[in-house]
Amino acid sequence: MSTPNSQGIQTLIDAENEASNIVQNARQYRVKRLKDARAEAAKEIEDLKAQKNAEFAEFEKTHSGSSDENAAKANLETEQKLREIETDYNNNKDKVVNKLVEVVLNVKPKIHGNYKF
Repeated sequence: MSTPNSQGIQTLIDAENEASNIVQNARQYRVKRLKDARAEAAKEIEDLKAQKNAEFAEFEKTHSGSSDENAAKANLETEQKLREIETDYNNNKDKVVNKLVEVVLNVKPKIHGNYKF
């Protein structure tokens, strides 16, 4: 037969085991909730990232135009500038050569202002 003292001890052991089970279940629940929250946050981040990438692509498409268009425009401007420069060169090369020859051939020597006798 069991004594009342051993029955009280057994009740305490059972209560301790039940409390231990409750604490373990609470820990498992907390871990599960943390994993669920992380997964949910990761999903929200991916959704937001996809949305922002779509918005950026739309913005870029509306504001930048086509790259072929931009390249053609840049090439056209470059060709125009090159033609302008070549025209200026052809119009002024004789004047520049004459001016250089004149400066080289017509040297007027003079004493520098800082020279003292």
